[in-house]
Amino acid sequence: MRVRVAPASKGWTLDHPILSQAESVIAFSVTDTGIGIPPEKHRIIFEAFQQADAGTSRRYGGTGLGLAISRELAHLLGGEIRMNSSPGAGSTFTLYLPLEFMGAASAKTGAPPTRTFQPLAVPVRVEDVPDDRHEVLPDDRVLLVVEDDPHYAKVVLGLARQRGFKVLVAKNGAEGLRLARQYKPTAISLDVFLPDMLGWTVLNQLKHDAETRHIPVQILTVEAERQYGLERGAFSFMNKPLTTEGLEEALDRINAFAQPRVRKLLVIEDDPAQQMSITELLGHDDLQIVSADTGRDALEKMRRDRFDCVVLDLRLPDISGFELLSEVQRDARLRDTPIVVFTGRDLSESEVTELRRKAKSIVLKDVQSPERLLDETALFLHRVVTKLPEPKQRMIQKLHDSDEPLLGRKVLIVDDDIRNIFALNSLLERHRMSVISASNGREAIGLIEHEADLALVLMDIMMPEMDGYETIRQIREKPKFRMLPIIALTAKAMKGDREKCLEAGASDYVAKPVNSEQLLSLVRMWLHR
Repeated sequence: MRVRVAPASKGWTLDHPILSQAESVIAFSVTDTGIGIPPEKHRIIFEAFQQADAGTSRRYGGTGLGLAISRELAHLLGGEIRMNSSPGAGSTFTLYLPLEFMGAASAKTGAPPTRTFQPLAVPVRVEDVPDDRHEVLPDDRVLLVVEDDPHYAKVVLGLARQRGFKVLVAKNGAEGLRLARQYKPTAISLDVFLPDMLGWTVLNQLKHDAETRHIPVQILTVEAERQYGLERGAFSFMNKPLTTEGLEEALDRINAFAQPRVRKLLVIEDDPAQQMSITELLGHDDLQIVSADTGRDALEKMRRDRFDCVVLDLRLPDISGFELLSEVQRDARLRDTPIVVFTGRDLSESEVTELRRKAKSIVLKDVQSPERLLDETALFLHRVVTKLPEPKQRMIQKLHDSDEPLLGRKVLIVDDDIRNIFALNSLLERHRMSVISASNGREAIGLIEHEADLALVLMDIMMPEMDGYETIRQIREKPKFRMLPIIALTAKAMKGDREKCLEAGASDYVAKPVNSEQLLSLVRMWLHR
């Protein structure tokens, strides 16, 4: 590469409104010996998000923003950039600037300093299912069905209407989230496989919004993902393939749950002081709290009465918490009861694994345990957080804004630009996360295969060889990575790009340049459970 700075000849600048009037013009030339640019690409190369090879998986990286930004800066300084290039012979870019500033070139010509691009969206025809959205009254029981299969949606709609529901139908996740926030439905039926995003993304966003987290969500998925959904606040789940009888039972279950009533919580704790402390922490007029001081007493009460959630201490005087959980799992009537393990005991790795299989959540008694216990039980009880006393609302909000979900968690950054890796690495390590990185898609897939404790992936989209879309697709093809949170990062912040990321299997999306607080908020949300 060669850099040259010299006075410019007048012949190059006569057709420019400012440079033609300047007494002296300086030319800054940069010549490379690269692959060059074909003539048909010369006109577009300075446009935003354009490159000679414009694919997201091109051989060389970059976003196609550098030359567009450079052109605008040149205009603001009263100059311009010109290019001379041909394939195989390299390129020369020359910046012409007046020796003394005379105003911006765009101001002299009347041309706008920047351009806005609005690419045409290609309409995809999806059959509409007429629903009740224009007939919903304030006291109606409303079921939101998030489902892209019109046949299934019509079946659910008919069965739900027979049970007194007004029904809303959303064909994709984005519409489902919009309708949930607008109508605050009584309950939601959610398919995991949606055309624009995974149902897990919808569930996660619903459960991290104080306005919607109390709404019971019934997930349509496969048995292998049952525990994952229940841990994240799903009310229940339905197996594929579905039968009419199965749908009717599921709707009856959610109909019964949605009836206005005081929720019931069982606290299994043999220490009276701890019982009192938990009751004081969780109590409100929307909740009835029952206590049991032995495991046998707890099992008897659970079989005699229906509880919406259970708080369990592992140290009991008769049987251990592990034995109690095994008994619960053997009883089909109790198996889906949300159980939050609240313990001060040091747990081994094998014990944590066992608890994850049998309980919905583990809260260790530490400095933030009251906030976490309040938050976890509120989630599984489907409490309306905005109706809790103000101090308890603040406790939950403080927890969601804290760094606790990030501490020690491992995140993979996938980006071909070392500067981006360095910036993201610095940001996340300041919040005490463990960071590893990959410079391309294939390397990322290899790391994901071998890093057993990986919690989250930040995936750049515009990468050489294999772009982020294809990398995400290949990751999602493996069932064990279906639920790994993947946040896409891309500078192509144009209409439709978010949808493309989600269609490829990304959990969420952030546009570059990355806003640190926005990114941290998303990371906290996805790692909170």
